[in-house]
Amino acid sequence: MLTTTPSDSHTWNLVFLGLLLTELGCRVVNVGPCPPGRLVVDFCLREAPDLIVVSSVNGHGAEDGVPLAHQLRAVPQLRTTPMVIGGKLGIEGRDVEAGRLEEAGFTRVLGEDVESLSRLVAAVKAGTAP
Repeated sequence: MLTTTPSDSHTWNLVFLGLLLTELGCRVVNVGPCPPGRLVVDFCLREAPDLIVVSSVNGHGAEDGVPLAHQLRAVPQLRTTPMVIGGKLGIEGRDVEAGRLEEAGFTRVLGEDVESLSRLVAAVKAGTAP
């Protein structure tokens, strides 16, 4: 499952990540830009993803990601689904944002690190992801 946050209208990041995830052997469902949290939850319930990837370009990734993580983790079927967020997460610095996002329920916070996403996808496919 590929999505962005409710305030992020950027799409090229979703196109790029969709192509990358496809190249890594994933079937990608792209929710698109500016999705309300409930829409993301509904897509996840319908598709039962092995991984939820949230991308942010507008710098509000942490601000919008925390409530999105809470919404997703509140659903019993999604409590253990690996969930990652990356991109431009805020202006405070990645380490500060990472702690808040992991506490909210993200499995990993990657910033702009595509290699770590590739490793996580491999771990999910191998059944060894956290």
